[in-house]
Amino acid sequence: MSTTAIPTGTKWWNGGRSPFNASYGKVMMWYFLMSDAFTFGAFLISYGTLRFSENYWVDPNHVFSAFPFAEGMNLPLSFVSLMTFILIFSSVTMVLAVHEGHKMNRKAVEKYIFWTIIGGLAFLSCQAWEWTHLLTHQHEVWINGINGAAGHVELWNTTVSHNPFGPEVTINGHQYATPGPVAFGSYFFEITGFHGFHVFSGVIINLIMYIKTKMGHFDQRGHYEMVEKAGLYWHFVDLVWVFVFLCFYLI
Repeated sequence: MSTTAIPTGTKWWNGGRSPFNASYGKVMMWYFLMSDAFTFGAFLISYGTLRFSENYWVDPNHVFSAFPFAEGMNLPLSFVSLMTFILIFSSVTMVLAVHEGHKMNRKAVEKYIFWTIIGGLAFLSCQAWEWTHLLTHQHEVWINGINGAAGHVELWNTTVSHNPFGPEVTINGHQYATPGPVAFGSYFFEITGFHGFHVFSGVIINLIMYIKTKMGHFDQRGHYEMVEKAGLYWHFVDLVWVFVFLCFYLI
């Protein structure tokens, strides 16, 4: 059996072109986003499985009806709609930053990354207000689907020292175990918190991109590929929010 000697210094793959027609960094970013998508998918599938196995569930129109500086007004889903608009707006500015990076326009890249950072911070501020409101106020949450009747429970109640979601509820004189509402609260804070952590990470990444752009690092390299990779991450975070919005706020 003969063996082929490989000359010293020869690379194992030296075809001159990436098999994915993309740089190593972009391919690895896509792999990371795929693995992250599996994590979010597992969370949402788990939530959906329990959501549709219960005979009653909370009504998001009553849970998410508050708006800052509009106490007492019933504005279903208005605040989360504002949050969604902010995130979509930040995604648009990220697209513009990547587009200007392809044209090597440093000033424009700085401007659009700056607005993307502002959008991310605004979204996180909105989420902080929403969490604070849900955890520090009492809410009557309407629940439908129990023998054709409708009742209500206090889902968040900070006046008691035990589990704020309670082990059971009384509706129309009957007691029911509450895996539904308890799971709703647990999944809501877990999944929106996990997504919020991704938004926070994206803001930090974009802040680094902004500083490096301002210092002219990408002009020295001759390309803005790192901004493009940051854009891939940011668009992924925005896309995940669409599914979170659908599962918790609309269904």
